[in-house]
Amino acid sequence: MNILLWVLQVAVALLYLAGGGFKTFNPDDPAKQIRALPKGAWRALGVFELLGAVLLIVPAAAKWMPGLTPVAAAALALETLALAAVYARYSSLKLTAANPWSTRSRWMAVLVAYGRYSLSLPV
Repeated sequence: MNILLWVLQVAVALLYLAGGGFKTFNPDDPAKQIRALPKGAWRALGVFELLGAVLLIVPAAAKWMPGLTPVAAAALALETLALAAVYARYSSLKLTAANPWSTRSRWMAVLVAYGRYSLSLPV
């Protein structure tokens, strides 16, 4: 179970590093597609995703405050749920390409949060 969780953690971290990096360093593109959020909000979301991706790996790997890992995974899952709602409501495209990605990444983050939390419980 631990190996599966590590594989999921690394996959989720890579997905959020890519998405967060794009939003942080290129906020003009999502801001043009979805005008509900200003460019600064897109950049803030990107920084949040980058921080969450780091917190998925570093605390568990360093065994320093490993309780941050399920919290980060749950926060990223909630952020992705909220962002999917924004995409669905305000996107200029009828079917956005982000929703299938967000559904998969959200459920992967939920699995990491649940798995890491349940492994940390005393038996």
